[in-house]
Amino acid sequence: MRVMLRAHFDTAAANEGIKSGALPAAVGRMMDTLNPEAAYFGLSEGVRTCWLVFDMQDSSQLPPVGEDLFMQFNAEVEISPVMNRDDLAKGLEALKATSG
Repeated sequence: MRVMLRAHFDTAAANEGIKSGALPAAVGRMMDTLNPEAAYFGLSEGVRTCWLVFDMQDSSQLPPVGEDLFMQFNAEVEISPVMNRDDLAKGLEALKATSG
């Protein structure tokens, strides 16, 4: 299932992670592990934020996905199912077929 991870990084923890090299290392591991189809980094709600869109094959992947971010950077992490344009078209077509 295609999901989007959004992580807000605690400023003090992220600052320390930048100085120590832990933040780029954690992001690199996450990118290597998740192999996202899209990855964006910027500011949201006044804090460093990343958005990753990736395929979550099983819900058992949930715990390890955000653990580095929680433990090292006091991040607030959300993971939500999302669709691309083709997924939406397929879903709307199925809805149309069942509604009559």
